Amino acid sequence: MGQFDSPGEAALARLKSDALSSSYVDGAVDRISGLGGIILEAVGFKGASGLVDLFSNLKSLAATKDETNLIYFGEALVDDIRRLYRLFEGIKQQLDDEINSPAFGKAVANATLHITRTNIEGRLKRLAHLIANGVKESDLEEESLDDMMRAAVELKDADIILLRKIYDSQNPMLGVKNLNSQNWHGNVQGVWREFVDSGNLNSEEHLGYRSSFARLESLGLIQRVENAGMYGVGNDLYALLMEGKKFYERLQEISSE
Repeated sequence: MGQFDSPGEAALARLKSDALSSSYVDGAVDRISGLGGIILEAVGFKGASGLVDLFSNLKSLAATKDETNLIYFGEALVDDIRRLYRLFEGIKQQLDDEINSPAFGKAVANATLHITRTNIEGRLKRLAHLIANGVKESDLEEESLDDMMRAAVELKDADIILLRKIYDSQNPMLGVKNLNSQNWHGNVQGVWREFVDSGNLNSEEHLGYRSSFARLESLGLIQRVENAGMYGVGNDLYALLMEGKKFYERLQEISSE
C-alpha cells in the first residue's frame, strides 16, 4: 500500500508550509496546481503531473480561502482513499483501475471548482466522500457526480440530518421489486404516516423543516407528494427519490459495511 506512504504526505506538508511567491495570485495558483498533482499522486495516480494544467485553470479564482480549502479537501480525500485500500483489499485492482482512470482526474478537478463556493469544512469533507465512494462503487459518472457535488456544498447540516431520517424510513421501499406508478403514491403515504407518528418531526421546529424540505426538493433529492385536504407539519408528504438515495449513500464515511 505504498501509495499512502510518506512521499505523498510529505508533499502535502510541503504544500502547506511553502511561502507564497512574489505574485500572490500566481503563487496561490502554483500551490493549487501542485496540490492537484499531489492529491492524485498520493492516491496512486500514474502520471499525475499531466493533470496539473487542470488546476491552473483556477488562476482567476485563487485566494487564501480557496487555497486552504483545497488543502483540507486533499487531506480528506487521501484519508478516504487510504481507508478504501485498507478495508477493501479484495478489490484492490478495481480500486487501482478507478483511481488511474480519466474519470477520477476529472472528478478531482471538478471538486476544486465546487470548493471555491464554501469554506465550511464539513461540506469539503462531503466532496471527498462523494469521490471516494464513487471509486468504491466504480461510478464516477460526470454529470451525476457534478449534481451531487453541488448539493454537497449547498445543503446545511440540518438538511442532511432530515435527509437521513427520510432515507432510513423510505430506503427499504425503494428496494421493493415492481414498485411502479400504480402503487407508489399509496406506499409513500403509508410509510410517511409511520415516519411522522414515530416522532421524526417536531412541530415546534416546522419552519426549519420547511426550509430543509425546500432545499432538498430543489436539488431533486426528494419530491413533494400531493395530499389533498391535509395541512400542518407532517401532512405535506415527501418521497425519497433514487437520486436522493444515491446522494445520501455516497456521503457516508468509508466503511466495510
